[in-house]
Amino acid sequence: MQIIPIASGKGGVGKSLISANLAIALGQANKKVVLADLDLGASNLHLVIGHQAPKVGLGTYLTGQIAFEDIIIDTEYPNLRFIPGDSEIPGLTSLKLAQKKDLIRNLQSLSADYLILDLGAGAHLTILDLFLMTPQAILVTAPTVTATLNGYLFLKNTVFRMMYNTFGTDSKAYAYLEEIKKDPTSLQKLYVPKLLEKLEEVDPSNVAVFRRRLNQLKPQLILNMIDDPRDADKALKIRRSCNEYLGLDLNHLGVVYRDTMQDKALASRLPIIIYKPQSLLSQSIYRIAEKIMTAKTISFDADFNSFDQAESEAEEDFETKISYVEDLLGTGALTTGDLAETIKSQQYEITQLRKENQLLKSKLVKAASQGFKI
Repeated sequence: MQIIPIASGKGGVGKSLISANLAIALGQANKKVVLADLDLGASNLHLVIGHQAPKVGLGTYLTGQIAFEDIIIDTEYPNLRFIPGDSEIPGLTSLKLAQKKDLIRNLQSLSADYLILDLGAGAHLTILDLFLMTPQAILVTAPTVTATLNGYLFLKNTVFRMMYNTFGTDSKAYAYLEEIKKDPTSLQKLYVPKLLEKLEEVDPSNVAVFRRRLNQLKPQLILNMIDDPRDADKALKIRRSCNEYLGLDLNHLGVVYRDTMQDKALASRLPIIIYKPQSLLSQSIYRIAEKIMTAKTISFDADFNSFDQAESEAEEDFETKISYVEDLLGTGALTTGDLAETIKSQQYEITQLRKENQLLKSKLVKAASQGFKI
């Protein structure tokens, strides 16, 4: 089974549209496909494929209310099954390590030719781990400045996620990274190829392992919502930046033009590839599907695990978010409104954690009280 995670650095670039229509196109080619909505807390993939809001989904499974196999549903499209998401949990940020491992294990055990994962937007560690389930994951972006910048930053976070999980916490390379992180400005200016040269001086064996894994990583780019042929040049610029600054070989999977038919298809509750198979957008999807089916499937080393460092999960998560915000503020891509929304999101998460903590405290008090009476 080929796993195809589909991610984006920011929302609103058509990631779910690409995921849904690509899954249908592969199914039409007589491939067995499973499409999973992993944008937990903001799930809407069912709308793109024309389904009613699901009664059960990944949220109910993750909270232990239902078995994983019971949330997989058939669709009216040939050879396509669907795993809906729902809003039982706030989002991927709330997944515990055990939940994440269990989810990935269940996804990997599915029987299909292709498993398409529609990931949430952003660069949270869980999203990066799911993106790193395969070397050939797809990044969807648009030709706007903010979208391309966020796409590049997502890949930057992906490379550093892989780097941290290659270097054990007791390694010299890990200690070096922790030391230079004390000066975020110097870390941001230090390109990955130059960083690896410095790391090689202190820990050549671990750096050799990372270089091998980085060479195996071949993410694929889809540039969506272009209006002019000249917009396609943005894909080449992202590719050059990834190669020069990240040491990453980014494959260009294709471009998708903006198509007014998409709005009509959504209003009709049909995927555009069904509503208008001859439309410009649909033909782009078919070309991308053909490239995927004819390309050679590659995989990481058998010993590669994208979330080995469980003990530093919370710390890395916080630092990733801070680094991400600092990058955006430094380039002017993050507006005051965006920052306000980020703060609101963090406040919501903190409030939820406080409620959970209070509930646990009350249960402990009740248990202690009952024990005292006995």
